[in-house]
Amino acid sequence: MNRIFTIQTRGPACHDFTRDVAAWLANHSAGDGLLTLMVRHTSCSLLIQENADPDVQSDLLGWLDRIAPPADHPSMSWLRHRDEGPDDMPAHLKAAVLPVSLQVPVAGGRMMLGIWQGLYLVEHRRAPHRREVAALFQAG
Repeated sequence: MNRIFTIQTRGPACHDFTRDVAAWLANHSAGDGLLTLMVRHTSCSLLIQENADPDVQSDLLGWLDRIAPPADHPSMSWLRHRDEGPDDMPAHLKAAVLPVSLQVPVAGGRMMLGIWQGLYLVEHRRAPHRREVAALFQAG
């Protein structure tokens, strides 16, 4: 069984879509198996991350900005790809260090995430985007 999840973004942020995926699995009596998620874009990422303290997501975004600041920052003068603005190539760099796909075991139709874990789409671009995450559940 498969599905496309659409996530509307409004600039850099961690967008929790755990409930959407959990509801989809529950509504389809998923049973036991493996869930694969893949973002269909090159300037955002997917993460399994802490869902209790929002400072975790804030610190993560701050760290990403430190390792890949905007292209107009003096330390990034070496970048060539600047066609879509100063956040474009840094977004691709961030997507290169974070995963763009995830696998999650499922038991009894429920993801086997830890108590403080959630599924996040991490937006790296400044402008709003409509992101798509492809999901495939394979029964075991």
